[in-house]
Amino acid sequence: MSGLFWLSDKQWVKLEPLLPVDTRGRRVDDRRIISGIIHALKSGGRWGDVPAEYGPKKTLYNRYVRWAKRGVWQEIFTSLAASGGPPAEALIDSTHVKAHRSAGGAKGGAYAHAIGVSRGGRNTKVHIIVDAHGRPRVLALSPGNTHDIKPAEAMLDAAKPTVRLLADKAYDSAALPRALAIKNIKAIIPNRSNRKQPYSFDTVTYRRRNVVERTFCRLKDFRRFATRYDRLAATFMATACLAAIVAYWL
Repeated sequence: MSGLFWLSDKQWVKLEPLLPVDTRGRRVDDRRIISGIIHALKSGGRWGDVPAEYGPKKTLYNRYVRWAKRGVWQEIFTSLAASGGPPAEALIDSTHVKAHRSAGGAKGGAYAHAIGVSRGGRNTKVHIIVDAHGRPRVLALSPGNTHDIKPAEAMLDAAKPTVRLLADKAYDSAALPRALAIKNIKAIIPNRSNRKQPYSFDTVTYRRRNVVERTFCRLKDFRRFATRYDRLAATFMATACLAAIVAYWL
């Protein structure tokens, strides 16, 4: 079984209490099935190529999709991310994820499922807020041609940082620092090159912003996060949540 992913005893102790119990009938071994789902997300292979050690491939896929549509994976991520309380320091950023051709064709259209067209072609933008340790606290999706600032305030309301927010110049707007000031949160955001009235910011603290870049690098070790194969936004969000759960919270 070399090269397969298995949830350790320590990881399972944290995860098992958060699994849903309102299901009919007898479920197949949760630990084995979820380990197989995570293996598929890490390897990036087709669901039909998942090793037989994890059980029926259809069972793995159905569990992943069914719980994604119910929001189960997102609820587990939210519970784990909130366990440490509000972060004193938060970092916000986004990354583009290329949408494979198999990600097209969902009902409602690609844009409704967070797939847009930018200079890099069809892609999805993943927005993230992490704490000072790089642990994801909030995740959001948007079409790839959406500006970073649009989901920022709603994400900050969910993350509830208490002291400061670090962000790159894409978040340099009049509204965001003003909203942070109302909450007594210090904004550490560099000036855009076309800003007519530049303001000063803490350049020493801003050096820590690479923490969020390292988080994206780690999440993209999950090949189904690095390239989007899922048609539905709900299932791709499940991939992002599971990657964050395994990489940082278990």
